[in-house]
Amino acid sequence: MKAKEIQELIDYISNSGLAEVKIKTDEFELSIKKYAESSAPRMVEVAAPAPQAVPAPAPSPSVPTAAAPVAETTASNLVEIKSPMIGTFYLTSSPDADPFVAVGDSVKAGETVCIIEAMKLFNEIESEISGKIVKILVSNSTPVEYDQPLFLVDPAG
Repeated sequence: MKAKEIQELIDYISNSGLAEVKIKTDEFELSIKKYAESSAPRMVEVAAPAPQAVPAPAPSPSVPTAAAPVAETTASNLVEIKSPMIGTFYLTSSPDADPFVAVGDSVKAGETVCIIEAMKLFNEIESEISGKIVKILVSNSTPVEYDQPLFLVDPAG
């Protein structure tokens, strides 16, 4: 499922009046819950597909549901984790919670690194790579665009 298709699905569900939708295929599982107006972010659980055998340096060519798009390598061998959608970036699941990751933290592929709110739906964004967070490129509670770099990760870290 492409990021554009996910956004269209979110738009449709948002306008449909449904409170919860679950979709499961062989490739992915998607669960979207719509909450009433709230100041604290709430999470929507989205399970990315099971990891598949891929040659070591090549990231997955598909964009799994709510997982960061294919990471791109920068000139200094750092890898970007990019936003899979337009929305508001959150480093924590609620205002009083600890951040998912901080600079210097090690992350594993499939680990949640942030949440992006899109149309009152909160989507967990997972890292597609393992490594060390070198830089967080976006401030908490700020808008992000599709394909905008969110984190720099050192895969050797």
